[in-house]
Amino acid sequence: MPNARLDFIDEAARQWGLRWDGVPAMHAVTSLMRAQQIVLGRLDALLRPHDLTFARYEALVLLHFSSRGSLPLGKMGERLQVHPTSVTSIVRRLEADGLIVRSRHPEDGRAVLAEITPAGRSLVEVATAALVGADFGLDRLSEEQLSTMSGLLGVVRREAGDF
Repeated sequence: MPNARLDFIDEAARQWGLRWDGVPAMHAVTSLMRAQQIVLGRLDALLRPHDLTFARYEALVLLHFSSRGSLPLGKMGERLQVHPTSVTSIVRRLEADGLIVRSRHPEDGRAVLAEITPAGRSLVEVATAALVGADFGLDRLSEEQLSTMSGLLGVVRREAGDF
């Protein structure tokens, strides 16, 4: 019988418990962070054929959802919850790929707008179909489990003032 792979998070929790308290929280947060890495890897793999990362996909979807198809870069950073430097990098790459265009804000000359192009809108549709078809990399979970997970994470987000 082949050896079962060691769950390194379980082992870390065991070791942790020999030294400190808080094993359930430590185990949960370590599992959450590892799961985030796994899911992000799956999402990026699903988007790679479309020459997108999940970060660039999120930016395109944000613009796609906006009423005018455009947003100031600062507003994009707020809504995506990323540093302004990251927004600039994402926008530059999307612009180079012809998926968005940048322009000066007509009412605030200091602000720069990012606007999704028809090619960007088309790509959002195709990429979204790929993600939905793979259940966003969470296909091993039932709808009930997904709902439970969203509820639990919602508590953490709400208590942090995320919404």
